[in-house]
Amino acid sequence: MSSPLNIVYAGTPEFAAVALAALLETPHRISAVYTQPDRPAGRGRKLKASPVKELALAHGIEVRQPESLKDAGEQARLAALEPDVMIVAAYGLLLPAEVLAIPRLGCLNIHASLLPRWRGAAPIQRAILAGDAETGITIMQMDVGLDTGDMLYKLSTPITENDTAQTLHDRLASLGAQAITEALAGLQAGTLVAEKQEESLAYYAKKLHKAEAEIDWRQPAQQLARQVAAFNPWPVAQTLYKGEVLRIWEARALEEHSGKEAGKVIRAGKEGIDVACGEGALRLRQLQRPGGKPQDAQAFLNANSVEGLTLGS
Repeated sequence: MSSPLNIVYAGTPEFAAVALAALLETPHRISAVYTQPDRPAGRGRKLKASPVKELALAHGIEVRQPESLKDAGEQARLAALEPDVMIVAAYGLLLPAEVLAIPRLGCLNIHASLLPRWRGAAPIQRAILAGDAETGITIMQMDVGLDTGDMLYKLSTPITENDTAQTLHDRLASLGAQAITEALAGLQAGTLVAEKQEESLAYYAKKLHKAEAEIDWRQPAQQLARQVAAFNPWPVAQTLYKGEVLRIWEARALEEHSGKEAGKVIRAGKEGIDVACGEGALRLRQLQRPGGKPQDAQAFLNANSVEGLTLGS
């Protein structure tokens, strides 16, 4: 048996906490955790610790929260831990070359895409928006580029028509935990084979913006259904209903050729509210009015009329 590794872990959100929890079940030693500084959250705007910080503290692990890793003093503190490897998952800070060179075995990233397909901040949502049939986790040897390092280990999962960004996130978080523990075993055994990324196959998964949430009914229904799925739970797809914002949490594309103008309600019932699109129709199945909670189409129709309406601006 190989000796347990001395690991420094860097991550911030729930996605990263799932992998950290899995590593805590292995013989490896987590000597310190790096995570983003506490941020204001909620209506009271009180400082809130990240999920990774909360998990680390619960297990008595030292937590470090620098604003940057560019400072030489901060780099020296990291080097003093003498890590074998640094594992990074949705940390939120770029690692300078000086940091990448500290661990004996380098820095490994848990990336939520089958690289080189989606590099950048929002690979889960961009995969759904693009209509990808599958996605997965890539364990990558980090370099100074943006998700450009050599690929060491991959696990894949299909993207189904029932997936949202939330369900896919949760599945990939579990897959990431599995992938990093298996990759570390391969690293110790010397069985991992580094594979260069093919640059021509790479796309940039840019950060999501609220402006992308507005539905353009002139688009094909299939694309709008992907938009709804990709933006659940944030920023949530939306349209205008009687002058107010109507959020759409769940929808399905229909091969409907009604001949009606884009945005016009075709029919409404317990199955959903069918709206004409540039191509086909979109069946709205879960909606939310301002100040209310998400509700299914039947509950919405019990209190609201859509007959003869055209949605959107």
